[in-house]
Amino acid sequence: MSTQMLIYLFVGASFALYIGIALWTRAGSTSEFYVAGGGVHPVVNGMATAADWMSAASFLSMAGLIAFMGYDGSVYLMGWTGGYVVLALLLAPYLRKFGQFTVPDFIGTRYYSKVARTVAVVCLIFVSFTYIAGQMRGVGIVFSRFLEVPVDLGVIIGMGIVFVYAVLGGMKGVTYTQVAQYCVLIFAYLVPAIFISLLVTGNPVPQLGLGSQVADGSGMYVLQKLDASLVDMGFAAYTASTRSTIDVFCITAALMVGTAGLPHVIVRFFTVPKVSDARRSAGWALVFIALLYTTAPAVSAFARLNFNETIDQTQYADAPGWFGNWENNDLIAWRDKDGDGAMDIAPGDAFEGAPAYTGERGKHGERVLSNAPADGANEVYVDRDIMVLANPEIANLPGWVIALVAAGGLAAALSTAAGLLLVISSAVSHDLLKRTFRPTITEKGELLAARLAATAAIVVAGLLGIYPPGWVAQVVAFAFGLAASSLFPAIFLGIFTKRMNREGAIAGMVSGLGFTFFYIAWFKLWNPAANVPENWLLGISPEGIGVIGMLINFAVALLVSRVTAAPPAQIGDLVERIRTPRGAAAPVEH
Repeated sequence: MSTQMLIYLFVGASFALYIGIALWTRAGSTSEFYVAGGGVHPVVNGMATAADWMSAASFLSMAGLIAFMGYDGSVYLMGWTGGYVVLALLLAPYLRKFGQFTVPDFIGTRYYSKVARTVAVVCLIFVSFTYIAGQMRGVGIVFSRFLEVPVDLGVIIGMGIVFVYAVLGGMKGVTYTQVAQYCVLIFAYLVPAIFISLLVTGNPVPQLGLGSQVADGSGMYVLQKLDASLVDMGFAAYTASTRSTIDVFCITAALMVGTAGLPHVIVRFFTVPKVSDARRSAGWALVFIALLYTTAPAVSAFARLNFNETIDQTQYADAPGWFGNWENNDLIAWRDKDGDGAMDIAPGDAFEGAPAYTGERGKHGERVLSNAPADGANEVYVDRDIMVLANPEIANLPGWVIALVAAGGLAAALSTAAGLLLVISSAVSHDLLKRTFRPTITEKGELLAARLAATAAIVVAGLLGIYPPGWVAQVVAFAFGLAASSLFPAIFLGIFTKRMNREGAIAGMVSGLGFTFFYIAWFKLWNPAANVPENWLLGISPEGIGVIGMLINFAVALLVSRVTAAPPAQIGDLVERIRTPRGAAAPVEH
């Protein structure tokens, strides 16, 4: 069977599985739609949480980032993993004990304010739509390459699949679908990693293979050879850092506290039966996440090593077949700047922006591209998000492995997209409609509103996937920064500070989110030419500025709360009850 037929078979079978699970577990009440009825087993919830959290950024883009950034890319690895420790220790059990459906529910009740609830919904929508843009972009890339359809059409197909199991199944359907998606994505990530580790080092364990000698008789270790290869091409060594210490610290911290403030992750801890199960869920999620995250550095190094060896100085006419496959989707490209017919990889951009094919061929048979070439010697453009997907082809692995990776990439992107869409829909139907504007709405009406809100969110998400504001992991990193600067301080202070009042929480969320959003927008949307370290505040990049936004949030919230009236006595009792270290306390009634 051909590789293309295997791809259709694997992807089709996985989609049929997801839709079947969603129909089987279709939500029949608002409780099932929002929190799966609150009866999910901790191990099952841990696996679903891992799938919800390990998005297209984790599966597709993180290894690509590390492959091209080297040591500097490790901030994503440390930040996203460490964030789960913060979540498990500081937030998850307390929020589960509170017993509501959503993050704005907690903030609205804790801060006894419809305004605070509405501000939290706005923050949540900002974060969720920023995050979901990356997921839909990942869906489009996978469909574009492996199902041979345009990226835009791939996004639309992904929208249709998510619509079925998110809108019909709700959190109940999404939970069990995500368990299946986790199994698909982790198998799809580990199998090629094991194959490639064997080919490169002879060691079947990727984590150990990264520290082993290359099986080419040179006697060099993997990182030694990769360092030498990159230095020869004019790059910094793979193991060298080019970022300032403060920027590395801020990006890592923003990703950590951003993880703890992500609404679609937090809501997963409302789906377990009791408080102790929330902490166990976080522990199981760490185990399941670690399987991928400890493998990612090896995947990154092997991918960059194989990429350099198969492409640099190779004549275009002799380029491997996988290069043409990705070239046809404009996700990799070459322009002969020096006229020698060889593909030269060097520091700098090969083109001014992403390349676009004009439909014509040059003297070496290369695709003629409309973009003017950028200055410098680099002739090869590669979309970083393709490295994990292209890795099996680069290593010349069997067709079924390539098909498995395609299914895994889609599972990673779709699982997170579904979780985000449910968070958005519940924020609109439950927090804005039921809790704020129409408190008399029936449960049937609220469930219909939730499904309509999810449908509208899918349409917006699709548009963001077709017109994304950046490549996948970069977009997702911004979502973490926005979460760190808006929701995390309000949740943290709401749990651990009785004196925090509604005025402080609202002022903190608005100031933190506003500062972070405008800083990111200035350097990434409005004035990208100025996005250089010399212009950054304290040398902190847009990816790490969420930490400063978080500190502003904390400072403003604490200051305002001290000069305004204290919260009512019952709020202090509520905080005390949330913090009582017992797992059997009854949840707050709806």
